Amino acid sequence: MTVPDLTLLHTSPVHVPVFDALRERHHPGAVLRHLVVPELLDRARAHGPSSVAPALLDLLSGAGPAGPGPVLVTCSTIGATAEALAPVLGAPVLRVDRPMAAEAVRTGPRIAVLAALASTLAPTAELLAEEAGGRPVSVRTHLVAGAWETFEAGDTDRYLTRVADAADAVTGADVIVLAQASMAGAADLVTTGIPVLSSPRPGLARALVLTADP
Repeated sequence: MTVPDLTLLHTSPVHVPVFDALRERHHPGAVLRHLVVPELLDRARAHGPSSVAPALLDLLSGAGPAGPGPVLVTCSTIGATAEALAPVLGAPVLRVDRPMAAEAVRTGPRIAVLAALASTLAPTAELLAEEAGGRPVSVRTHLVAGAWETFEAGDTDRYLTRVADAADAVTGADVIVLAQASMAGAADLVTTGIPVLSSPRPGLARALVLTADP
């Protein structure tokens, strides 16, 4: 039986080399197909995440050469909307931050969420509550000032430094969640003793398991 390709849906091209590097390092031989559609995030920010559902359905219905296959959505803002389309698509859809959220609630009840984009905060908090499954959790959200503008300007080093500095300033938390995949590199720059979680590596690992599911 042929193992299906994994389609990755991105709203920024910066994610493509990140996930390709993870594949080379941890999953050699896995076949990744990248779709990059920045307009989806623009629309979700302007009109709400649910507004992108029709466009997502059109995109993902034709994503694979043999029809829909497993999909990993790397944008946290539209992740829940995409996951909800799985029954219609007839294929598994995973938001990249779900495995990270599951690890966060296992780590401790006091969770600090850092995001560069305000539209990411509510979906991430909702995901953490969902993964907690009724267990009490306290989620504090932090918007990293100036980070998104730096990201859009293409200054990745400064962007990650801003995120790392914000993580180092967090107190009273059991775990820190970097809500956006683009923040992952900041985890290597922090000096805090609080665990800092990012989404690309666990998200890709879980999504590749889906390609092997019957």
